[in-house]
Amino acid sequence: QPAVRLPSRSPSQFLRRQQVLQLYRKILRAVREVPAEADRRYLKDWAREEFRRNKDATEEDAIRMMITQGNMQLQELQRTLKLAKS
Repeated sequence: QPAVRLPSRSPSQFLRRQQVLQLYRKILRAVREVPAEADRRYLKDWAREEFRRNKDATEEDAIRMMITQGNMQLQELQRTLKLAKS
């Protein structure tokens, strides 16, 4: 018997959570590529704060929209990094 009971999640909530965690990891991975340490720290703190601020969101449409926005911001960061390297 586990000491801590996790709230039961529907399969779609489970998948959504996986998507969010995957996005968070991708963002942190991209941030590691940023050359300037001050920028890296700023972006890492910004990402952590954004995810933390929205961690209690339950509205499916809002969560979907946040994931889409996060992916667009990730792509923008990746584009910027690619340009900086070329």
